[in-house]
Amino acid sequence: MDKAQLRTAYKARRKQLSSATIEDLSLQIANKALNLPIWKKTYYHIFLPIESHKEVNTEYMMHILQGKDKSIVVSKSEFETGELKHYLLQENTVIKLSKYGIPEPVDGIEVPAEKLDVIFVPLLAYDEKGNRIGYGKGFYDRFLANCKPDALFVGLSFFPPEKNISVEETDVPLHYCITPEKILSF
Repeated sequence: MDKAQLRTAYKARRKQLSSATIEDLSLQIANKALNLPIWKKTYYHIFLPIESHKEVNTEYMMHILQGKDKSIVVSKSEFETGELKHYLLQENTVIKLSKYGIPEPVDGIEVPAEKLDVIFVPLLAYDEKGNRIGYGKGFYDRFLANCKPDALFVGLSFFPPEKNISVEETDVPLHYCITPEKILSF
């Protein structure tokens, strides 16, 4: 399957998941994350899930990060430029849905991509080599390309990997992917 076919197939697979199943699988993913060698870092970027797309609920992961007293960073999509702006998540951070249904911070303390240590990456599909497919706008590939060389990219997925996904020069692979069943290392 090409990327467009994989996007369609995985959107359909997600659509079949009930809210209760998503919560259960998301909790399993967060618990698996505790086994990763990433917890001595400081700045953790996490995506806020788009509920209508039935993404992994990262609330459980945020509870772990808060419990470990980590700095949590979330993004705002700038569709005019195709870039993400990153903001420190604080108690007083106001989160609103964008016109695209993406929960985003209204404003706050901006954090440069070069400062981030671990990035939890949303995806639709990924393969056994850590290549991922998102929604096709390239926001995360551009973002990950600007991170420091030792930053760790961790995908979160309800599903096992594909055998092989075609890659483009601008695609940035993951270091890990966490599923409800296991952690894959690339």
